[in-house]
Amino acid sequence: MEYRTKTYIAGDWTGDKEAIDKLYEWKNNNRLNLDFVDAHEYTQASDDDQLCSIKASLRRRLNVSKTFVLIVGKQTKILTKGGCQFCKSYNSYNQRCCKGNNIDYRSYIEYECEMAIKDYQNGLIKKIVVIYNYANVDKSKCPDCIKNYGKHIVMYYKNDDGKEYWNYLEIKKEICD
Repeated sequence: MEYRTKTYIAGDWTGDKEAIDKLYEWKNNNRLNLDFVDAHEYTQASDDDQLCSIKASLRRRLNVSKTFVLIVGKQTKILTKGGCQFCKSYNSYNQRCCKGNNIDYRSYIEYECEMAIKDYQNGLIKKIVVIYNYANVDKSKCPDCIKNYGKHIVMYYKNDDGKEYWNYLEIKKEICD
């Protein structure tokens, strides 16, 4: 069993890429102190793999994570990628996997969130941070399973001058403390 020392970042890597990239930019900036060990460096799975093998890889990453970060954007709650019904090995007539694997209709996001919550409830994940890619927290955009867990914060805020600013200090505090 490995120690849980890593930070797991989940989100819509296409629709919210700018926000996710910003976290990595802050992490890689030597002048900033957003320091975390990325769980995605632990193990990889390609999109060519079966969806269930990708979920197994996600589980292995979660197994070494102490912090779970979810980036919530406009598509997060409705993403379906990762459900067995979209796998080339899924037989829709029999609703079975041609390779004999268990059927799981959850998207990758739903799977990651539900596994993180289970680990959190069992004391294995110490912190859940939900970052909204907005200037306000809108739990209607958050997957239902996780909207009542963790600390919910915004990715940026509007100052009194009406300009938008990245919410670096609060994000750093929640991820790193």
